[in-house]
Amino acid sequence: MKNRRKNREAFAQHSFWQSYSDMMAALLLIFILIIAITLAIYKQKTTDLENTRLDLSAAQTELDEAQAQLDAARVDLEQSKLEIEQSNEELAASLAELQVAYEQAALTQEELNNAYLEIESAQNELAATKSELQDIVGIRTDIIGALQSTFNNSSMTVDAQTGSITFSSDVLFRYNSSTLTSESKETLQDIIPMYLEVLLQEQYRNYIAEIIIEGHTDTDGGYQGNMELSYNRANAVATFCLDEKNGLNETKIEQLQQLLTVNGRSYSDPIYKKNAAGNATDEIDMAASRRVEIKFRLKEDEMIEKISAILNQE
Repeated sequence: MKNRRKNREAFAQHSFWQSYSDMMAALLLIFILIIAITLAIYKQKTTDLENTRLDLSAAQTELDEAQAQLDAARVDLEQSKLEIEQSNEELAASLAELQVAYEQAALTQEELNNAYLEIESAQNELAATKSELQDIVGIRTDIIGALQSTFNNSSMTVDAQTGSITFSSDVLFRYNSSTLTSESKETLQDIIPMYLEVLLQEQYRNYIAEIIIEGHTDTDGGYQGNMELSYNRANAVATFCLDEKNGLNETKIEQLQQLLTVNGRSYSDPIYKKNAAGNATDEIDMAASRRVEIKFRLKEDEMIEKISAILNQE
């Protein structure tokens, strides 16, 4: 019995330590398992963290690239903005220039229209003036014809080209005198009214620009002395014409006063002798040079000047 109890106690003691050992082994195994699991989890977490870090680094790189692109885009945007502003300024300047050009074009067109109107007016005036000139040219022929017809039975000759009549100073005045002789007054009373009555007819009067009494001398003496003599002789004839006692009525005298001009020419326009063939020589005809001419000027000179002015304007 004692041996059996001893065996049982020995077996019981052995069973306790065995259980404890098993428990410790189990705990150690669990601890190792926990460490293994922890290491595995740590490794996984470390791997995940590294992957996350790599992803974050890649994302940062992408973010940096995106930021760089954004900065470049911002620079491009600023440049584009400056270019747009510059373009707007250039456009505004172009619009201003265009507006000025348009205004100038409008002004030029207005000036052009005015010029066309002026040209048209000038052309109309030129046509009217030409028509008047043609009438005047015909009038000259008519006046000269009327004067020649009036003096047909007279000793006085009418110049076929100019329509003038000429009195010899030797007939009208004594030597170096400007006083009409009695005989000359009778001659003038016969001739002057006939000549002026033709020029002062209503059908011709409006075409007459000037009636001229012109004195001439020979070449004896000085120019100034002959100038005074020639003028005084012409003026003596003009004074005679303006006297009612010498043939013209008051109305004709008033008309003559509006047209009459008195000139002294001294010896500036002498008459030269002609040879047998009728050609002028270099020898002055002294007697013929001493003369008083009465002539007329039509308004054709004014018409010609007017036409010339119009043509110059065009």
